[in-house]
Amino acid sequence: MQVAQKNKKDIHSINSNRYFSLDKLEPNLAAKSEDFKSLINSKQLEQFIDKYFDLSLNVNFITSTSDPVEINKINNIKYNSILNFTKVNDIRFINKFFESVNTSLPKYGLFMGVVQTYPNRRSVILSRYPLILNWIIYILDYVYNRILPRIRFTKKLYFFITKGKGRVLSKAETYGRLYYSGFEILNEITLKNKLYFVARKIKKPNNGSPPSYGAILKLKRVGYGGKLFNVFKLRTMHPFSEYLQEYIYDKNKLQNGGKIKNDFRISPEGRIFRKIWLDELPMFFNLIKGEMKLVGVRPLSPHYYSLYDKNLKELRIQFKPGLIPPFYADMPQTLKEIMESEIKYLRAYRKKPLRTDIIYFFKAFYNIVIKRNRSN
Repeated sequence: MQVAQKNKKDIHSINSNRYFSLDKLEPNLAAKSEDFKSLINSKQLEQFIDKYFDLSLNVNFITSTSDPVEINKINNIKYNSILNFTKVNDIRFINKFFESVNTSLPKYGLFMGVVQTYPNRRSVILSRYPLILNWIIYILDYVYNRILPRIRFTKKLYFFITKGKGRVLSKAETYGRLYYSGFEILNEITLKNKLYFVARKIKKPNNGSPPSYGAILKLKRVGYGGKLFNVFKLRTMHPFSEYLQEYIYDKNKLQNGGKIKNDFRISPEGRIFRKIWLDELPMFFNLIKGEMKLVGVRPLSPHYYSLYDKNLKELRIQFKPGLIPPFYADMPQTLKEIMESEIKYLRAYRKKPLRTDIIYFFKAFYNIVIKRNRSN
């Protein structure tokens, strides 16, 4: 891995190198780009960049573009890093752009970008306009730039009018698209209501079809015999969130109940759906198809499944997963307790299947309906 050493030059020298690189690759960019001027004037951002990029070396491609073709032009030139100061919000084909960056970098090459996330945008709008008017503008902006691009019948019209500029993006979707395109996130910093990130290329982009924005999701889960199958759920997370499970686990770990702490992948409406279990309803289709049963261990993603004890993993795949897990009968707190709860259930089920499921069903019913217990 070739990561630039910490730059020791003074700010004047650093700026000179930036201009040199820009003049060589994209003339007059410094005069055109407000983001680039902001970069020079921001000591915090300078220090953030200085941790990962040595701008005194001519190994950095510095640009402000939304066009993947511009990135593809440098394929035959050896650069260890790409720094782009156009907001991801203004890139029409985001995946294609990230894939072009991936192709233009060596393995472990670095990419720095910037995005204005949904909370950043809200802060800007609410602080810019007087009270009441600011909320009206915020709601209209939310509908126009966040909802319309996701509706099948309005999507084409929206992108025809806007050319893909100014849409609202979540942090989860931006990072999920980066992971989908073969990157991992190293660090981030929020300045002036913009999120700057540094990502590292770790593999080639995914070849499969990208996730949809639809309300119903098909999520890969480990099922009977260890085979992956599609679990149907109502969307509660931002698009591309499924690619962030390992990242969010490593960053935030687990809270009591086995859920991830401070999971920014969950959308505001998704939190409501989860509280009333509306997101679980499509799983009845899996029940009808015979892929799941009413009571049984929770179907797990491959990453979550990898956290389990080897013996429990082998025991789990001998049975179909269920809609109502033993979790709601025992209400365990830690991952270790959750695994112990599942072992106890599976061993009992192996001896007396029907009796065990009836007992666990009514225990879960009592905890959920009478005691009002919920997973976190």
